[in-house]
Amino acid sequence: MFNTLIEDIKAIYRNDPAVRNVEFLLYPGFQAIILHRFTHLLWNLKIPFIPRVISQISRFLTGIEIHPGAKIGKGFFIDHGMGVVIGETTEIGDNCVLFHNVTLGGTGKHRGKRHPTIGDKVMIGTGAILLGPVKVGNNVRIGANTFILMKDVPDNSTVVGTPGRIVRLENDNVDINLPETKIKDFLLDK
Repeated sequence: MFNTLIEDIKAIYRNDPAVRNVEFLLYPGFQAIILHRFTHLLWNLKIPFIPRVISQISRFLTGIEIHPGAKIGKGFFIDHGMGVVIGETTEIGDNCVLFHNVTLGGTGKHRGKRHPTIGDKVMIGTGAILLGPVKVGNNVRIGANTFILMKDVPDNSTVVGTPGRIVRLENDNVDINLPETKIKDFLLDK
């Protein structure tokens, strides 16, 4: 767990040019991830009630809600953080960045795995909403206020809009001005 926290600190310095010295200790995203890593440990030990109490206290103090059951990789960074919601069955890979007001939630229609799975090196912009057991590949960028509902996102892509649509795939731009019949392969809501 100590090595994972070191990677989380490195992620702050890597992703936030404004950080100086040890002021990262005051970042609500860092505080939330420290508390989450502890509550996740308790959750995995099947300790009842206490992990949820701590996660609710963390939510009150930081404005970031992370369910104790969520699995979060190393090098995780939440910039600003207010309004971030990460559901119970969410899985987040290594070196991911979330901005404020991101929701990784469920639709209420699924049992078991009901929240998103996020790959490695994913950046999710301000206000993005991902609902359901969607899979987001590695090296993906999701733009601000993008809405993704129940559609998987391939590796090495950039997704924007409501509903989410791929505008870059494997370093090739997709001309979003083409008729929809020509770009239907790039639409996540087909």
